[in-house]
Amino acid sequence: MKRRWLFWIPVLLWMGLIFYSSAQPYKKQDMRSDIEQYVNVEFVKEHFSWVSIDYGGGTPVSIANKGVGGFIEFFLRKGAHFMVFFMLGSLTYYAFHRSGYSRKRCFIYALLFVAGYATFDEIHQWTTGDRTPMWQDSLLDTCGGLTGIIISNWFWNRKRS
Repeated sequence: MKRRWLFWIPVLLWMGLIFYSSAQPYKKQDMRSDIEQYVNVEFVKEHFSWVSIDYGGGTPVSIANKGVGGFIEFFLRKGAHFMVFFMLGSLTYYAFHRSGYSRKRCFIYALLFVAGYATFDEIHQWTTGDRTPMWQDSLLDTCGGLTGIIISNWFWNRKRS
């Protein structure tokens, strides 16, 4: 087990991917026009115009406020936040697990690691032009990481039995 550090390489690579993505200004990640080009706008308006979500205390997220492209992009972005940190949580739990920590410590350390990186990610976005850091995103990231940790914990417990 001299090579336990090898299990941290995927974690570091994934963190680098998150960091790179956070460093991109919104203009480079804007998907609204592409979404509206490939989605049936009338269908979305007809079936989802009633949806209005208060996220971040600003203008509610709705088709009326953001348009169809902005409305769908909101859910894609938040889903991406969740899934990217889900993966970070899974990778981090696995790295702690392979480093010889107990299940309880793996769980706690991985959760603290993910929550810390989620916070760092929002601070990093604050320094990036045309990005809006939100504590709600940090919470969403942490929930994604926690879900990944829970599933990894379940998987390794099941495999052990």
